[in-house]
Formats: sequence, C-alpha cells, structure tokens
Amino acid sequence: MCKHCLMDVHHLRTLRELRDRGSVTAVAHALHISPSAVSQQLAALQRATPIALTEQRGRVLALTAAGARVADAAEDVLAALARTEGAVDDFLSRSNEAVTVTAFHSAALAWFPALIEQSASDPSGPEVHVRDEDVSTEEFPLLAADYDIVIAHRPLGSAPWQSARVNAIPVMDEPLDVAVSVSHRLATRSSVRLSEVVDEVWTAAHEGFPLEPLLAQAVSASTGRPLRIAHRVNEFNVAAAIIARTNTIGLLPRYTGLGPSFADQVVLLPIEDVRLGRHVDLLTRRDTGARRGVRIVVERIAQIAAERSGELHS
Repeated sequence: MCKHCLMDVHHLRTLRELRDRGSVTAVAHALHISPSAVSQQLAALQRATPIALTEQRGRVLALTAAGARVADAAEDVLAALARTEGAVDDFLSRSNEAVTVTAFHSAALAWFPALIEQSASDPSGPEVHVRDEDVSTEEFPLLAADYDIVIAHRPLGSAPWQSARVNAIPVMDEPLDVAVSVSHRLATRSSVRLSEVVDEVWTAAHEGFPLEPLLAQAVSASTGRPLRIAHRVNEFNVAAAIIARTNTIGLLPRYTGLGPSFADQVVLLPIEDVRLGRHVDLLTRRDTGARRGVRIVVERIAQIAAERSGELHS
C-alpha cells in the first residue's frame, strides 16, 4: 500500500483547521491541544504525503497549494466519517447532542427565541446554544469553523458560497424595503419608486456591508444622483428607532429587519422599479451537517423562517 494512503483522519482534520484558522496557535485552541501537538500531527501527515503540504511564510505556518487541495479533499473524508457516526446515532436514537448556532443580528432577533423555545420543550432533542455575530458577507463561511450552523446572508444574484468549505442550505430570499416612520409623507403609500426617495436623508449600513451599496448603485443608475446618507447603523433595531422618531428613511429586510418593538411605528414600502434583497442560507461544514442533531436544528430553523415570512405575507 502506498504510504500516502495511510493518512490519519485526525491529522487531516488538523490540516483542515489550519486552512480555516490560519495559525497553529488558533488550531491548538480550537482542538484543545498544545501547539506542539498540532505541529506533531502536521509532521506525521507530511511524512505520509509525497508533496509539501505546509510552508513557512515569515513567522506563520501556511498551506501550500497542494496542502490546500488536500485540506479540501479532507472534507470528503470527514463528511463520510460523520455520516457513518450519524448512522449509528440514528440507530441508537441519540439526538440530544449540543448544537451551536450563530446568526446575523436581525435573523437572531427574528428566529432565536422560537428556536430556543423549541429546544427547551423537547428534552430528547438537541440542546441549542446560540450567539449573534455581526460580520461582513465574506466572513460567514469562516464562522463554520466555530459553530455547527451559521445563518448567513448574501445579496441576490451574488456568487454562491465556497462549496469546498461549507454546505449551503437555502432558507429564503428576503426582499429589502424602504422603511419610513408612520408620520412620513410616504407612509400611506403601498410602494415607492427610487426617484421618490433619492432626495431623502438616509440611515444606512456601515461601509463594506452589502445592503447600502445595493441601494446606492440602484439609485445612481436610475436617477444619476447619490444617496444623502447621514447616519451609519448596522443594527436594524437601532436604525428602526431612528427612523421611527425622525424624518430619515432607511432600507430594512422585509421579514427579519423590523423587531416587534417598532412594528407599529415604522412602515415598510416595497420598491417598484428595482429588486433588492438577499439570500438567507444555513452554512455548515460538510462533516458537521451530517450529524443528526444538526440536521434536526436545520429543519427547525427552516420551519421557523417559513412561518415568519408566511405570517408577514398574510
């Protein structure tokens, strides 16, 4: 048997972690082992492989191009192992494992309470632990290294997530609407056109986050004029509080952007002449997604999202 067929699954997992976390120290922390143990595992994997998997880049140990390919292939091995373990767990009805979930703020507000409530009412099912994370779009796949399930969003029409690192499960496509206070001159309208809001003062997301550039580009293409952005707020409840008390307007997601505290103070108006929105997906590592408890929580999140959007449709 060729010696590079003797790779140890633990060593492959360590290589995958180095790819995702970027340093031996970070890998050691994630795997709860010492940095020297990480180095030993990588060295053992290297001995079983006829090509260089890592290289020093300054003071950092990084993957070579071949190492990155092996780390991507390791996903297949780890996923197969998780499916095997999952089959045993299914047979033994073991579904009460702990499952960690992270989400961007508005999805956390809209879905976490129901998800935690379902977990608490089913003592035989998975135990859910949640945490919100405010990151840019390209950082969502990286969170899958630390959480079992990542609730993520990306603009409509954008490139899919990196399939080599994560599995993506579509949950919904969420439109973005113009948000105004109930006393605003446009509040009685059923929808608006971009030309009607270009002169308004806006509360928008931070630079580098995808929502505001989508609108700014659409307004510029439609009217040839820039947005008048006065305030930069990422947390939609803060944005809603500002919009409710002032004449500024903003852009909020239709199903997750407006918490119950402001439902009777802010009006959401669909935009007639351009389709703005985002895909909301659940991201998991391939081996993580094979676990029975994770599959149960994925199904619950999808159901909660469908119910939430259905309530707002009715």
